[in-house]
Amino acid sequence: MDSNLLLAFSLTLMAGLATGIGSLIAFLTTRTNKAFLSISLGFSAGVMIYVSMVEIFVKAKDALVGELGYERGYTMTVIGFFFGILLIAIIDRVIPKQGNPHEPQKVEDMNKPASEIQNQALMKMGVFTALAIGIHNFPEGIATFTSALQDPGLGIAIAVAIAIHNIPEGIAVAVPIYFATGNKKKAFKLSFLSGLAEPVGALFAYLILMPFLNDLMFGFIFAAVAGIMVFISLDELLPAAKKYDESHHAIYGLIAGMALMAISLLLFI
Repeated sequence: MDSNLLLAFSLTLMAGLATGIGSLIAFLTTRTNKAFLSISLGFSAGVMIYVSMVEIFVKAKDALVGELGYERGYTMTVIGFFFGILLIAIIDRVIPKQGNPHEPQKVEDMNKPASEIQNQALMKMGVFTALAIGIHNFPEGIATFTSALQDPGLGIAIAVAIAIHNIPEGIAVAVPIYFATGNKKKAFKLSFLSGLAEPVGALFAYLILMPFLNDLMFGFIFAAVAGIMVFISLDELLPAAKKYDESHHAIYGLIAGMALMAISLLLFI
């Protein structure tokens, strides 16, 4: 269990700090590679959807059926799944629209001149976006941590998918803040800090949820995690992928993510 705990925390930290990679990309490149971002976001969505419906939901059902019997266990799995969707939907609703972390930002936007009023608005938007990403990343941290504890291979897949979708979120924080202040260090710092909500979520899971993590609790959390990841994929990742690139790159990435996830799961049968 100790080695699993270390892996779970490490994976969660890695996924969260990918926002910092996004801000570095914003500073080190002159243009956004829209096709690459679109494929990457679609890939992340494909991994999340496939692993949620084929692996996580099934594991949740097996755990809950084993504890509660088939009818009650299956019902509780469905309730947990839609509870996860409801939870992330509520979080999404309370975030101000100007702080939506999945509104695409382009690296080249940093080179555009802006008035002082625009700078103030951009600074506000950047801070809101950092807070919004932090709020989003908290349940993602719980999801990555608990998944890695139950199944390290599954935890790795989820962490990679979340890390990929955190990269453009880092750009979304860094661009408006750098644009408003001209301070790369400040932009990177806020982008980096927004990703730390992921390991904070893992710490919350460890300190608060761990004493109750029996098969019943694991099953319900897994079902909720499946719901959270499906909602994030359908409501945020795929629409953002389409906004970055209006061709078929997003769907190609989606299928590639599903295929790779399917192959990796087959290898561990």
